Amino acid sequence: MKILFVASELNPIAKIGGLADVIGALPKTLKKLGIDVRIAIPKYGIVDEEKYQLEKIAEGIKINFYNKDEKFDLYQCLLPASEVPVYFIDHQKYLGDNGIYFEKSAMPEDSLREAKRFTFFARSVLEIFEPLNWWPNVIHCHDWHVGILPFLLKSLSLKDKRYKKIAALFTVHNLEYQGHYEAKDISEMLDLPIPEKNIDQNKKINFLKSGLVNSDFINTVSPNYAKEILTKEYGAGLEDVLQKRKNELRGILNGIDTEIFNPENDPKIKYNYSIKNLEIKEKNKLYLQEICGLKQDSKIPLFGLVGRLAEQKGIDLISEIMDEATNLNCQMVFLGTGESKYENALRGAEKKYPEKIKVFIKFDAKLAQEIYAGCDIFLMPSRFEPCGLGQMISMRYGTIPLVRATGGLKDSVKNFQFSIFNIQSTGFVFEKYDHRELLKTIKKALLIFKNKKIWRKMQINGMSQNFSWQKSAKEYIKVYEKLKVLNNYSTLSS
Repeated sequence: MKILFVASELNPIAKIGGLADVIGALPKTLKKLGIDVRIAIPKYGIVDEEKYQLEKIAEGIKINFYNKDEKFDLYQCLLPASEVPVYFIDHQKYLGDNGIYFEKSAMPEDSLREAKRFTFFARSVLEIFEPLNWWPNVIHCHDWHVGILPFLLKSLSLKDKRYKKIAALFTVHNLEYQGHYEAKDISEMLDLPIPEKNIDQNKKINFLKSGLVNSDFINTVSPNYAKEILTKEYGAGLEDVLQKRKNELRGILNGIDTEIFNPENDPKIKYNYSIKNLEIKEKNKLYLQEICGLKQDSKIPLFGLVGRLAEQKGIDLISEIMDEATNLNCQMVFLGTGESKYENALRGAEKKYPEKIKVFIKFDAKLAQEIYAGCDIFLMPSRFEPCGLGQMISMRYGTIPLVRATGGLKDSVKNFQFSIFNIQSTGFVFEKYDHRELLKTIKKALLIFKNKKIWRKMQINGMSQNFSWQKSAKEYIKVYEKLKVLNNYSTLSS
């Protein structure tokens, strides 16, 4: 079984968000399970050639772009701590400048530079197989950046039968991020007419929609999100497209890299601990309080949030309850960047309640780990959440997640209820997206926090969960095998 992952980012080589974590972890597990899995990403200017020991393995590979020959080089390295090959498409003009995005947003709509970058990348990937003498059974495409690739694969298969044997799996990590561009611009780049089914209601090509309609199979990153996106509330304008393909749609819950996220040997936290000596976690709390300038007191409940400061993450709900929450004898620490209005709202709350709130407007991987290890409760009151990794990481560190029942949060957190049968609970879950419901759930969590016996049981439940990629990887292998069989059959039939 030969699988090529194609994505815009990869942890630790080029990372902005959670997509990079998935691409950096899932292939490692697939490799251990015997899959010949490889990864292709652009060779951005931020890629450290020396650190990751990149080696040029092919040069002068031609593609037609804007109706003229463009040449790119191909580099390779191994994904750190693995035997997974990573291929880098090297073309300075379209891929080399800047980081992953030219624009500040991770959803740079109507940016012609972004359109050129990711269209060139997707088209180039399909030309590396002959130089490598390696043809995949499945190209596993991730998110809108490479949504055009299944369409290009179909186009090439009409001219070259070798491409007919390759199936396309398209994984949606976040349906809200779609990539809308002028169809005529993309058509000029590729020297191809763009079929109507790739066009959205705004008469633009929609990269994500293109991936949905042209791939052989679709999956998203949690079972519950796969159901949600069939509805108007969560479908982001593509619910009708997804309804038509619901028989080829599946939800597979993401995992986390349990070797990296392990409180027993995590080098980023002050004091290592495990279920066997969970009392040491309290030292991390006191240390976090110290570096945040908050009162050091293990009896004061400490809430944490790590992530993008955006409406999707429920920051608007948190902003609305800040005054009431700070009256509940608790502390809060926030880490992240995002929309200015939410950054300013949190800064304002910190200024108003400096003894109870600390805000870090930045990305800091070490501090993130210290928050996971040092907090009592981890906040994820998301409006929607395709999967979410924060709740899994927090449970791994014995920090209780408080989440809204949406997407992967609903799939992965078992709600505490006042019941004698509640021995498996791992967190606190509320249903309605409403600030009053969030505040009510915070009060519930604070009440249970006082009962150290129940709290310790919830911590142990969370730390005992298996969020490794093993289970998810086996589910993906089933999909790959199905696609390989179906594609071989259709090739023979044609």
